[in-house]
Amino acid sequence: MTRLTMAKALNAGLRRALEADPKVVLAGEDIGKLGGVFRVTEGLQKDFGEARVIDSPLAESGIIGTAVGMALRGYRPVCEIQFDGFVFPAFDQIVNQVAKMHYRSRGRVRMPMVIRIPFGGGIGAVEHHSESPETYFAHTAGLKVVACSNPVDAYWMIQQAVASDDPVVFLEPKRRYHERAEVDEQASPVPLHSATVVRPGRDLTLLAYGPMVKTCLDAAAAAAEEGRDLEVVDLRSLSPLDLATVVGSVQRTGRAVVVHEAPLNLGMGAELSARITEQCFYALEAPVLRVGGYDMPYPPSRVEDEYLPDLDRVLDAVDRSLAY
Repeated sequence: MTRLTMAKALNAGLRRALEADPKVVLAGEDIGKLGGVFRVTEGLQKDFGEARVIDSPLAESGIIGTAVGMALRGYRPVCEIQFDGFVFPAFDQIVNQVAKMHYRSRGRVRMPMVIRIPFGGGIGAVEHHSESPETYFAHTAGLKVVACSNPVDAYWMIQQAVASDDPVVFLEPKRRYHERAEVDEQASPVPLHSATVVRPGRDLTLLAYGPMVKTCLDAAAAAAEEGRDLEVVDLRSLSPLDLATVVGSVQRTGRAVVVHEAPLNLGMGAELSARITEQCFYALEAPVLRVGGYDMPYPPSRVEDEYLPDLDRVLDAVDRSLAY
């Protein structure tokens, strides 16, 4: 068992994927010699060569377009988008080619590729470096979308994504890159598209993914000091959703609050609220509430703490739900 940061856990998972399959190829801006802006791919080009860990031009559409061709020829490309907001120049390729190729070919052609996207705020950066674009991709049929929240999941989920025959958008919460945990490389991983109950509770369910899982765990710990027992569910997979785990939790607690960094309008919280209301109506003691970013472009870094959901905003939603 090794104590790793999330960045190092991702590095170790990518290394294992490269060792396991010679058809795995990494590509992205500055991922080779530099090791990526977050050093997630540090040392991989040195060990596996420039033909397998490729420093691409500064052109996201070119990165994804080239990866589509490689996937069609039997490779398993893993593309790094340097920052969340940089993905949009590649949106055409992702939505019109990556997501549709398997369906378009009547199942004859697979698209085994991973698109890694560091996402979310909290690092003192500006717009295009702090955004949460997950719902664009979760809304797109043909894409699978997952988000890790801790080093253990990061280590296993990246390997599972690379091994998948379907295209996976892999979201990495950049503000959690330096948080550490013990990673058991001999353990049996949770299935890629399963949610997990990371803290059991009786009074209310907090549903989160990526960077907000830790925020919800902190909120649950604070609420426990006041005698409130909150359950925290890490969704892990946004498309497909593990509704069985979500529904089971909400039916036990009778209340739900969904937390994410992205703006609330048409976000994951809206979809989860609808699904929970449809399937748990008679178990609910209160409306499903949402905590998220505001419906505005990402603000300047000096005021991002006012924009991002925090402990107080989560606990306020908990109070409002329990007041029903």
